[in-house]
Amino acid sequence: MTSNDLDHTATTGAGTIRRTGRASSHGKTILIGEHAVVHGAPALVLPVIDAEVVATVTPLEDVADAAPGSAAGHHLESTVHTGPLDLAPAAVMPTVTAVTATLRHLGVTDRPVHVRVDSQVPTARGMGSSAAVAAAVTAAVADVFGVVLDAETHHELIQECERVAHGSPSGLDARGVVADAPVWFEDGRIEPVALGARFVFVVADTGVPGHTREAVASVRERLDHDPETVRAVIDRIGALARHARGTLEGGDVQALGASMDAAHDLLTSLGVSSPDLDGLVAAARGAGALGAKLTGGGRGGCVLTLAEDDDHADRIAAALRGAGAAATWTTSIGDRV
Repeated sequence: MTSNDLDHTATTGAGTIRRTGRASSHGKTILIGEHAVVHGAPALVLPVIDAEVVATVTPLEDVADAAPGSAAGHHLESTVHTGPLDLAPAAVMPTVTAVTATLRHLGVTDRPVHVRVDSQVPTARGMGSSAAVAAAVTAAVADVFGVVLDAETHHELIQECERVAHGSPSGLDARGVVADAPVWFEDGRIEPVALGARFVFVVADTGVPGHTREAVASVRERLDHDPETVRAVIDRIGALARHARGTLEGGDVQALGASMDAAHDLLTSLGVSSPDLDGLVAAARGAGALGAKLTGGGRGGCVLTLAEDDDHADRIAAALRGAGAAATWTTSIGDRV
């Protein structure tokens, strides 16, 4: 989603009205399918609308417009780095790419901009932080110039940033952070999922960074050493994802919760859970959650829980925070069903 404000106090030399570009995106989480999706199984991706990223981009027409101490070039304002873009650390190179790649796409590489990023999506938690920032920044930079990126162009720009962040991204995060409903991801293809009821989820952050690469490597090693057992687990997770899609489409909240519980048990058997994750899963189940599981790469990161309704979600969130969760987000899908 984008919006823009006209800055009526100044115009460029060409007479173009200067405008502030704004765009937002959000976090994502995997409903069912993590790790198995790496080995060809499908996955369900859930948008976390309440964990928002907002990017605000302002043109810098000359040196006087730049922030104090900066040259007449791109400038970033964020919690990770505030200062000239060309002095940004490696941690924000995907954000740098979001700015430069979008300007290159628009053919305006000579137009310096000030970029502010306000993100509620924590990093290294399996919630798609880098993709969410890229989605907001690319759209906001385009918005400065009055351009609305079409879906595929936007996706390719996000993926360019994700390649800087992750090497060979599947595209799952890039799709999830701009979706407003669950998406089905299989063999690199994305399909929207129809919803037969309203579903309310609570995401809880353990406060411990996930170790996705380590966990993925561990599962691969297990697969190499015991292919029959591990492949059976992967196939069962894939089957749970297919069943979960059916429960979403059929509006069966109870059945979806049961699939989530089963998925957590299978992921635990693959060695990708952790005491922090298991503790929050237990707290959610103690608060009556219909389902609870780790989400993402595991060994830290977040858990995803399913509530009966908004009031129940509030109680689950309180229980999770009481059990040590660093933050919680409540998100719902199917509100207009």
